[in-house]
Amino acid sequence: MIKKIPDYIIKVLKKIEKSGFEAHIVGGCVRDLLLIKKPNDWDITTNAKPKEILKIFPDGKYENKFGTVIVPEKYLGEETSANNIEITTYRIESAYSDKRRPDEVKFAKTLKEDLSRRDFTINAMTLGTKNRLTDLFNGEKDLKDKIIRTVGNPEERFNEDALRMMRAIRFASQLSKGNDLSFLKKRKGMGKQNEKEYEGLWRIGDRTFAAIKKNNELLKHISLERTRDELEKIILSDRPAWGIELLVETGLIKYIIPELYDTIGVRQNRHHYHGPYNTVYKHMLAALKTCPSKKLEVRLASFFHDIGKPKSKRGEGEFSTFYGHEYIGAKITKTILERLKFPRKTIEKTALLVKNHMFYYNVDEVGEKGVRKVISKVGLKNINDLIDVRIGDRLGSGVAKAVPYKLRHFKYMVEKVSHDPISVKELKIDGNDLVTKLKINPGPKIGAILNVLLAEVIEEPKRNTKKLLLKRANKLQSQNLKDLKKKAKKKITEERKEDEKEMKGKYWVK
Repeated sequence: MIKKIPDYIIKVLKKIEKSGFEAHIVGGCVRDLLLIKKPNDWDITTNAKPKEILKIFPDGKYENKFGTVIVPEKYLGEETSANNIEITTYRIESAYSDKRRPDEVKFAKTLKEDLSRRDFTINAMTLGTKNRLTDLFNGEKDLKDKIIRTVGNPEERFNEDALRMMRAIRFASQLSKGNDLSFLKKRKGMGKQNEKEYEGLWRIGDRTFAAIKKNNELLKHISLERTRDELEKIILSDRPAWGIELLVETGLIKYIIPELYDTIGVRQNRHHYHGPYNTVYKHMLAALKTCPSKKLEVRLASFFHDIGKPKSKRGEGEFSTFYGHEYIGAKITKTILERLKFPRKTIEKTALLVKNHMFYYNVDEVGEKGVRKVISKVGLKNINDLIDVRIGDRLGSGVAKAVPYKLRHFKYMVEKVSHDPISVKELKIDGNDLVTKLKINPGPKIGAILNVLLAEVIEEPKRNTKKLLLKRANKLQSQNLKDLKKKAKKKITEERKEDEKEMKGKYWVK
């Protein structure tokens, strides 16, 4: 079953056909429809030339040399979040001197010529107005078999555009739905991808995979910005660890994160010593896979958190040490992300999380002061992200529980020290108001009155207005406040205990 093409796309296709030309949706949108997914973008291919397309859509924009006309928003329906539809003339391409863009674009006469130049079989299918599928390279079968293959000769495709090598891995990572880390087990070659343990994971076809390994140095011709964009998509995909593993096995990682090679084969100590994730590299992959966050900085930090271990390792076996690896790792992380031209904010936050991922917290040893110290290092807004890095680290070590008691207790303590649930600070007046407006002399009476007011506001929050509080304070200043202070203190203490009980229940702590 093919997911239905939206009416506003059908409208555009029919307008082109009505003018005597062929028109088909093509590429990723067809792939997504076959996978019963909602496409993000819509691409149309046609034998109409750009000038002819502009006659059909007079308000279209043609500001490139690749035969692509942008259809304005007025032709789009309200059901789409897309900004435009791209309509491109059938084309064939010449040599790729820069390994990224064709030196020259020539228009083709047939759909077959156009599809023959495309990257992968799953992106080389078209659909027409009657949902008729054109599939000249068995793309539908590859979708079913979860295989990424190039259209035609893979070496030719990668020599045309070297970024396609990373795109192949990115698609394998984005489309995969595997639910475990069994692919990290020791194996020989990529042929093992066919085993049951890889169910749900997309693999790269043998010839395509071999061509990537053979031609991986072509990636040097691609700008770091484009390389970074593909890496970011892999990191944010459903199966980022699988994507990284493929980058390593194809050798592409050498031109992206060469520092990663230092972690391969480096054994962990007793804290990670047993199980399939007992090398630094495999543990880093497992931490990335199990990271609960979908934020780029948190996933990057989960992946890079132990990258400083090879340089800090002392000794061998289960009692080896990695003192200071978090500080070394933060520096290495910063170097990597700067080289790949990530935004400054991304670099700084990722390095901050890596640097502080070893924060110490033991329920019986660390109190409010210790928790405040952690908060002061990373900022309250980053605390939950730091905890997510810690969770990925724990699960990536093969432990059963992502959030043990002491980590739940840490969350509770963070909320406790950062949230003052019952405080005179919440009142709409302060001591300065009592001095300037009511002419009360500075001294113990100021605090006593504010505590009484707070107790009354706790009982009835509607009283917390400047007008009502000043009126009430004026009456209180002439009274004996000793008894009232006792009652106020008792009420505030009770409320704080109740609030703390609620927070403890939230985190299942005692």
